[in-house]
Amino acid sequence: MIKIALTKASPAELRTKPAPGAPLGFGKIFSDHMFLMDYEEGKGWHHPRIEPYRPFSLDPATLVLHYGQEVFEGLKAYRWPKGEIYLFRPRMNYERLNRSARRLCMPEMNVEDVLEATRELVRLEKDWVPSEPGTSLYIRPNVIAMEAAVGVHVSATFLFYIIVGPVGAYYPQGFNPVDIFITEKYTRAAVGGLGEAKTLANYAASLLAQREAQESGYTQVLWLDAVERKYVEEVGTSNIFFYIGDELITPSLTGTILPGVTRDSVIHVARDWGLKVSERRIRLEEVIAAMKDGTLKEVFGSGTAAVISPVGKLAYRGETYLVNNGRVGSLAQKLYDFLIGIQYGKVKDPYGWVERVC
Repeated sequence: MIKIALTKASPAELRTKPAPGAPLGFGKIFSDHMFLMDYEEGKGWHHPRIEPYRPFSLDPATLVLHYGQEVFEGLKAYRWPKGEIYLFRPRMNYERLNRSARRLCMPEMNVEDVLEATRELVRLEKDWVPSEPGTSLYIRPNVIAMEAAVGVHVSATFLFYIIVGPVGAYYPQGFNPVDIFITEKYTRAAVGGLGEAKTLANYAASLLAQREAQESGYTQVLWLDAVERKYVEEVGTSNIFFYIGDELITPSLTGTILPGVTRDSVIHVARDWGLKVSERRIRLEEVIAAMKDGTLKEVFGSGTAAVISPVGKLAYRGETYLVNNGRVGSLAQKLYDFLIGIQYGKVKDPYGWVERVC
């Protein structure tokens, strides 16, 4: 079992917690402490510790700043009605972190060790876990290359750290339909690239398209494949689902799409409900044809941040298409209610997905 050294924040280092009911936004507020652990080639991961939250001091030549050797994750802790705190499928997040690390030539970690580190940090910061509906404690694990050298090579040293902070809804409009812009101008990932890894390069590549979409009044970008620009892949912050006829379709994992934890959860639940669920390549022209002939019932995204994000409008080549008359679909609503019900302890968990922290 991992042994974690603890240095508590002094009274002067403690941060002001948001008042109950105050707007939290997403990813702007962080707690008093963070977890850290170092890696050195030949020595492995060592010196696990919890310390006061603070800025890092990095050498200007630190490799992560020049060549992007970094992987991260995102998960949440939820406060239940009686005050207990639970995580939702955290092992999947750390297993995915290790897969991302392999792709970036970074050292993997013992999943049980980093899970225990997560639990210890959340226990220490339990007073930061909000209790208002729709709020949670966001958990951001991150691994960065720490060797100071200018020259393209694999770092010999790394830093793993976890920061946490209270969050509200990811989108300002909450659980309401978002408008999506379909881009052909830019691509996010190609087969053989980094698309299935959760790493900074993927998100940096999406920023220009995202900004242009937002300047045109859209919330997110829907990416197409990098070769033919014909097949739907994913939205900038989530996986995507199309409910056409009696079939719920999501793009298959071909190496260019992030294997989402919520995506996997939606597939499990929908199949248990008796729905026909297909993981396959889906052409954009199939989606547009279904919108035109009325067989497209719903479109929604899935991800840790928003859980389920219904889509009300799609824009492509100057045309806009309303989905379900711009309203939240019944399936998206049902999935959202069920998943957040499990996460917040209001619906029985039939899968063993939640894990108690304290």
